[in-house]
Amino acid sequence: MKSVASWTMALIVAAFAGFWAGSATLAQSQPAPDLASKDVAVGIKVAPPFAFKLQDGSWSGLSIDLWQKIAGRLNLRFHYVEVPTVQAQIDGVASGKFDVATAAITVTADREKAVDFTQPFFSTGLGIATPLANQPSWRPVINALTSFGFLQAVLALIVISVAVGVLIWLFERRHNEDFGGGAAKGLFSSMWWSTVAATQASTGDFGPRTVPGRVLAALWMMGSIIAIAVFTAGVTSVLTVTQMEGLVQGESDLGMVRVGNVENSSTEAYLDSTHIRHQGFASVQEGLDALRAGKIDALVHDKPLLGWLVRQNYASNLQVLDATFDQQQYAMAVPLGSPLRKPLDVALLQTVESDWWKQAVFQYLGEK
Repeated sequence: MKSVASWTMALIVAAFAGFWAGSATLAQSQPAPDLASKDVAVGIKVAPPFAFKLQDGSWSGLSIDLWQKIAGRLNLRFHYVEVPTVQAQIDGVASGKFDVATAAITVTADREKAVDFTQPFFSTGLGIATPLANQPSWRPVINALTSFGFLQAVLALIVISVAVGVLIWLFERRHNEDFGGGAAKGLFSSMWWSTVAATQASTGDFGPRTVPGRVLAALWMMGSIIAIAVFTAGVTSVLTVTQMEGLVQGESDLGMVRVGNVENSSTEAYLDSTHIRHQGFASVQEGLDALRAGKIDALVHDKPLLGWLVRQNYASNLQVLDATFDQQQYAMAVPLGSPLRKPLDVALLQTVESDWWKQAVFQYLGEK
């Protein structure tokens, strides 16, 4: 009897434990009671391919599909409220106007002070849009001819030419009337001869006559041939590479060109922190239009957004470089202490770990 009673008690305890665990799991996957019947306000902005409007006015995109999947899991009723900027989304969530905001919202320390973020659902980084490398432009030529390396080479040639001219004057001034007639006249004549000799132009009978002068002249003319050949090859190489690969080849080139960005974005904060001068635009489209018109040399923004817009509307003029930098994460924003955050986290993680999410990412971004 005692054994039967013990078994019965164990079964009862196990049943209660299972019920409690099931209830806890259900509670994690369901919204808080005060939100179960609420019409959730979702702050949204155009950020293709994460959020964009179709011709009938409905919303589509990777973030939209994700939100609708999560809302379905949690049985949430919701409506979208469109705003023009990410900052407007953050402000709307912080003020309680929105219960949640989503699209392509980058998690930053400053934003974390005003709102809470869910678990990240997409990892990305900044990208650079530039004109296609085969687009004709004088800027690569001008930049190459005004670069520090070019100026160093020119200065070195000038210094050597002046030094040779001075030595020629010292050797020839007492033995050659072409370099005589006072220090000013003699130095000017010798430097002129040194410059003409370096360019391999004909000097006629004008030249050194002493043995030391002619030895120096021969060395200078042979040396100048090599120096000018190396110099010309270097400049040609720089211009060729620049023309083939473009004026901007990566993040390190941004400090030397005209950079554009979207105003009040996380990109702007990054450019400020790295001391890169930049020009702000109201939207990515405005920045890409300015880039196509030649008003800027590069546009920096979230790479997947840049890539999608360039492929859709600017493929014949612009390109997005392969490089990705300043890694970022997208997440949904909710008010501080929101009871919706925990259910959202659970449903979001369940969704992004599913095969459906992999297919959705491939559908919109072509990424596996």
